[in-house]
Amino acid sequence: MHAGGGNALTARQMAKPYDPRDFYFRQAKKEGLRARSAFKLMEILRRHNLLAAGDAVLDLGAAPGGFLQVLAERVGERGLAVGVDKEPLKNLGKPWVKTAVVDLLAPDALERIRALHPGRFRLLTSDMAPKTTGVKVTDEARSLELVRAALRLSESVLSRGGALLAKAFMGGDFPLLRKEFAERFEAVRVLRPEATREHSIEVYVLGKGYRAPTAAPYPSRGAAEPARPPAAAPPPGRCDRPARRKGDPVR
Repeated sequence: MHAGGGNALTARQMAKPYDPRDFYFRQAKKEGLRARSAFKLMEILRRHNLLAAGDAVLDLGAAPGGFLQVLAERVGERGLAVGVDKEPLKNLGKPWVKTAVVDLLAPDALERIRALHPGRFRLLTSDMAPKTTGVKVTDEARSLELVRAALRLSESVLSRGGALLAKAFMGGDFPLLRKEFAERFEAVRVLRPEATREHSIEVYVLGKGYRAPTAAPYPSRGAAEPARPPAAAPPPGRCDRPARRKGDPVR
């Protein structure tokens, strides 16, 4: 894996024939994984220590479930793996995995995600990609729109110190997107896993150490639920007095 650079293709890359059933595709089938992208996530998790047993993780654009399979195994039965997509996901058969049909760009997306898990997450992953048009500028812009949707969502569901990993197409205003990540995370990396096809312009943007002041820190490893925020103080000018019982004198 290495940091992403420009999106120009070399002559060797252009000459290499596209093979939809390459090594990683065949290996995914052999191991019972739903998508070759699972190997990309395995490498990233191994190298960057983003998740542990007992954590809660949210996977955006989860269908067909390659990422979710890996995440579910990593957090284990003491954790929680939530996967959402515009398309239904086939059940993984694990009680600590929850899925739902959710359009991240719809106004009720956050509400539907919180119905699955009202707490915050240690990690958000997004393998979302737009339906490509063949028009490079359009495809890049739509990809970055999806990443920004994930970035906005992270402000509502990610714990302080958590991480966001999102797939993006290089190009367009990608440098601006990276700056937006840097405003929210302590460290930002642009990654290109080994399982990425040679001709592809996709990379993964990783933000680690979420620092929004409104987000609660994630609890210690193994805790079932993130810590809940303290109860709000009573509004100014109002006493926090117990309710008066019938027969009590009025004061």
